[in-house]
Amino acid sequence: MTASLNAPAVRKRGAAGAPAHGGKPGRRKLFSKITWNGIGVVVFVLAVFPVFWMASTAFKPNGDIFSSTPKPLPTDPTLEHFDVIVNGSVAEVSFWKYFSNSALLALGTVLVSGLLALLAATAVARFRFRFRTTFLVMLLIVQMVPLEALVIPLFLDLKQLNMLNSMWGLLVVYIGFAVPFAIWMLRGFVAAVPRELEEAAAIDGAGPIRTFFTVMLPLVAPGLVATSIFSFITAWNEFIFAFTFLDDQDKYTLPIMLQFFFGRSGNSWGPIMAASTLLTIPVIIFFLIVQRRMVTGLTAGAVKG
Repeated sequence: MTASLNAPAVRKRGAAGAPAHGGKPGRRKLFSKITWNGIGVVVFVLAVFPVFWMASTAFKPNGDIFSSTPKPLPTDPTLEHFDVIVNGSVAEVSFWKYFSNSALLALGTVLVSGLLALLAATAVARFRFRFRTTFLVMLLIVQMVPLEALVIPLFLDLKQLNMLNSMWGLLVVYIGFAVPFAIWMLRGFVAAVPRELEEAAAIDGAGPIRTFFTVMLPLVAPGLVATSIFSFITAWNEFIFAFTFLDDQDKYTLPIMLQFFFGRSGNSWGPIMAASTLLTIPVIIFFLIVQRRMVTGLTAGAVKG
């Protein structure tokens, strides 16, 4: 009788005491969430603001650009700077010629480096051979060397091979820079693919080539996407090697075109920002195209249940 009368009181105290006991952890969790979200917003603003200012300046008239009072948005938007870039000629060469040169180099770097890196990563992750560790360490050391230190050695090498002032020579250089990083990236993706999937495909009668393309390639697709973005950006934005190794203006790339708007008497900031905006758009488009394959590649090629 006594136990039954005290039971509701015990439950009542427990129910009333629960919020007091869990209040501080709840507030602490909310404060931590607000803090991290605030830091994320600050980082986002700092990263996006230069891009916003570049795009905004591209549409500003010269009066707004050289005004003593900074104006975040153009008072009278204009396309005159884009007209100078697209419809005019820079150093007697059209914008579309520079664009096509950059596009060919970037796409060639993505395709060739991706293929070579995937084959090399598969060999490193799936097979044990002599000097395997040394090979991996050398790939890491190559990434530590500053690119500026390689300008003169590569210039002499290309000169000896008669590949100076050649798009092919510049393409080889870009591929050489992209492949080591791509191998390191893809090595982890290949090693994460269970061997049981390949064995199951072999039991079903698939040969090595078919297994590679139907099992391995779909599962490694997210790594290929990441490396392709890196390779594309590296080749698309590169300036020093292109400016050093190329001598024919018909072979110049878009980053080289930008330097024609910098002069001793002043800089043409309107065309510079317009050209920089146009230079950024293909990178964004390329990322939007390839990122759709990232989620698909995570589940494609799995064993049927």
